[in-house]
Amino acid sequence: MAGDRRFAAIGGKSDRMRFSPLLTPLVAIACLALMSVAEASAGLYVVCDNGLRCIMAPCPSSSALDIATGRIVKGVSADTSGLPRKDRTPELSDALYSGRLVLRGSITNRVQTFNGKLHTLPVLVATAVERKAKASERRHCSSH
Repeated sequence: MAGDRRFAAIGGKSDRMRFSPLLTPLVAIACLALMSVAEASAGLYVVCDNGLRCIMAPCPSSSALDIATGRIVKGVSADTSGLPRKDRTPELSDALYSGRLVLRGSITNRVQTFNGKLHTLPVLVATAVERKAKASERRHCSSH
């Protein structure tokens, strides 16, 4: 049986190599589908300081305007770590404070600890800077 060719490829290297070209396009299609779902759930937001000041954390001193719905989400902080390098400029912090930029991203809730207590806070996970914000999109900002 050792010389029988019909059993030689089972579990062998040639068997795996035969299926590899078929799996590669399937994996690529699955990845593209997941990327498009993530992109579809992303929205456009203008984040800025809302003028509120606190003596204890967490302090909801920023808010985000959802451009699609017009809804203002209070207490949102911006996570810009996922922005492309070209969008992470030295002026980014000032531009976000004053609401001069429209960010693409999604708002998620993250658990953070302040003063030994757990808090669930909204965070805008930014993936791109889309454009400069219009004056009408900055109305909710304290600096406007």
